[in-house]
This record gives sequence, structure tokens and C-alpha cells, in this order.
Amino acid sequence: MPAPRIRLVCLPHAGGTAGAYHAWTRDLPADVELVAVQYPGRQERLGEPCVTEMGTLADHVTRALLPLTDRPLALFGHSMGASVAYEVTLRLIIRHQVCPQMLFVSAQISPLRRGEDKELHLRDDERLLAGLRALGGLEDEVYGDPDLRQLVIPSLRSDMRLIENYRRTQVQRVDIPVTAYAGDSDPEVSAADIEAWRDLTTAEFAARTLPGGHFYLQERQAELVADIAARLTSVRAR
Repeated sequence: MPAPRIRLVCLPHAGGTAGAYHAWTRDLPADVELVAVQYPGRQERLGEPCVTEMGTLADHVTRALLPLTDRPLALFGHSMGASVAYEVTLRLIIRHQVCPQMLFVSAQISPLRRGEDKELHLRDDERLLAGLRALGGLEDEVYGDPDLRQLVIPSLRSDMRLIENYRRTQVQRVDIPVTAYAGDSDPEVSAADIEAWRDLTTAEFAARTLPGGHFYLQERQAELVADIAARLTSVRAR
């Protein structure tokens, strides 16, 4: 198999796993290698402590990506993963002089805007799950099973603590193209919220909405991945 021209690094939502992106491989061009990040505290990393602070998680992910910088990188993150992708991009550029080709952010409010403070991570298990179920991303076969639920709730709560406490105190722009996506019926993230990502890049910016809610990418995977692939092809051509 030929070496990839570019690696697309995908970061999951709160409570999510790397497996959420495995099906993307069938829709990506052969020259784009998918790298799905698995956060600590879940699946094969279940024995590792969960990370509850954005800076720590972004540092860990950045270090893990350094051996992969022999090829150009692009980053995609959904929901919490979008904020992680942005922080990792900053670290790659500022600390390691590695400039990703593009940053893709999905279903997440710009770090320059404040969303509603729900503090779901402080609620009991049932209220935590109820708050997240309203977004449509919880898998009933997992969270409906008492044994499985006890395995996944700690990472879910830790992720919610991480993203709900995440604050960016100063503007740090990236000099790479940024594309922001959202579902057109997302109850948490509006078109204005993703448009605000424009202020975090000095390069090209695009915003696009697709039909669906917060987890629109589950139903619109082929369309989303095709759009990402086209933009990667465009940036390589330039």
C-alpha cells in the first residue's frame, strides 16, 4: 500500500470513542489515512485514568501525534473534540513548528463564545444522561445496560467536566484554513456559533450546515466526509 499523502486526525465527542470514525475509511480517498484518537479511560484504555482538564488532554494528544508528522496532518473534531482539535493545532504550530493543512470543527461553539452553563458533570447519573440524551448521541444499548453503563459513565462525566470547565482567556489565531460544520437543527449550536470560528484563523474560513441535530454526522457521514475530502484535495492542489 502506498504511503498516505495526508493524515486526517479525528477527535471524538464527550463520552465518545475512536470507533466513531472507523466507518469513515470507506468514504475517504485512498491517499488520506484516518487516525482516530482514543482518549484515556475507555475501551482498550479503560485502565488509564480519565483526563479532566483541557490543557492536559491536548498535551497528551499532541505528543502522540508527533511521530506521525512525517506526513501532512489535518484535524477534525466533533463537539468536545472540536475544542480539543483547536488546542492541539495550536500546540503543534507554536511548540513544535508543525503546521497542519486544515482544521475542521463540528457541532461546537467557538471558544470565543460562551454557551449555557449546564454543569452536567455535577449532576447524578440519571440527570447527566438525561441532559445528554436530549442531544441524541447516547447509545441506548450501552447506557440501558447497568453493567455497561457503569463502565462508560466515568469517562462521560470526566469529558463533560473537561469541556464545561474549558475557558480560553485570549484569542490565539491559527494561520491555516478552518471549516466549521453544524447540524441545521442542533439545539446547542447555532449557525452564528460556528460562524464565530472565523475569528480564530487568519487564513480561509468556511461554515456549512447539514441536515440534522447535534449528531448530524451519523446520518450525513458520506456527505460530510466527501466535503472534507474535497477541501483536502483543494488545499493540496494549492
